[in-house]
Amino acid sequence: MVTGYARAGRAAEALDLFRRGQVEPANMANDLRAVPSVLNVCAKEGELMKGREIHGRMVRCLSFDSDIAVGNALLDMYAKCGRADIAWAVFAGMKEKNVVSWSTMISCYGVHGMGKEALGIYEEMVSRGVKPNCITFTSILSSCSHSGLVSDGRMIFESMSKVHGVEPTADHYACMIDLLGRAGAIEEAVGFIRKMPLEPGASLWGALLSACAVHNNVDVGEIAAYRLFELEEGNASNYVTLCGIYDAVGRSDCVSGLRSRMRELGMVKTPGCSWVDVKGRMHVFYQGSIPRSLRRKMLWVLDMLVEDMGASESEDEYLRMY
Repeated sequence: MVTGYARAGRAAEALDLFRRGQVEPANMANDLRAVPSVLNVCAKEGELMKGREIHGRMVRCLSFDSDIAVGNALLDMYAKCGRADIAWAVFAGMKEKNVVSWSTMISCYGVHGMGKEALGIYEEMVSRGVKPNCITFTSILSSCSHSGLVSDGRMIFESMSKVHGVEPTADHYACMIDLLGRAGAIEEAVGFIRKMPLEPGASLWGALLSACAVHNNVDVGEIAAYRLFELEEGNASNYVTLCGIYDAVGRSDCVSGLRSRMRELGMVKTPGCSWVDVKGRMHVFYQGSIPRSLRRKMLWVLDMLVEDMGASESEDEYLRMY
């Protein structure tokens, strides 16, 4: 039931049932099978405190450090909750590791912009004779991309089939396009697409379009965008990204034309949102969704907090002087 709730995205029910299983006579206190599912829920929801609570409960109740599935779930949870330091501590303390463990740790460092550390884990993994798989290469190439390690990314990509016998997939090519694009090598990225043996998909053109948006490359951006218009007909974000490129270079006429086209197609961009969990209840905020009266109260509280923090810093400086 816990796993079923977790897979259905019903986080509150999964966590509640797991807690009940720990205190009620359900014989779950020494059962590890539900733990990875609950930790996955915590990772998806960003519930660091609940994840740490489960971690602590497992430490007190079980000798689980030799269970690879639980260790991997802990790694993933701490990584997605922004605690790369604790993820490393869990990884270092695992008695047994498999390719998923290594790949998860590489991905953890990558998403936190710690490319050199990710490379170090990858090199140690290879030196220990652990064979990397396609997920490992996606993780390390993505890590190189986020940290601007172009040369390292090129060498790893070349070694995939030649050294490790893993044929690159569309995701790996998209990682390489993202790597080159972020570094400003747009023309090289286009040449890379022309040489690849696979038919370019939406993820690859999306990576190229994003790179063009960063570097305001109109010519290549138009090529990528119009390919995406064909592949993802109902995706408004591709139109919005191209509008942003036009706007950045001062081509207001193109912006107007594209927005008119979006209206004709009935496209509406899904607004971004923020959310916060208060006493187990998720509160979602969209731009413009907060009433003016509530906004005034929020700004007043924010001003008070800023004032209190400023007074606290002044007091600390005074104490250091004397």
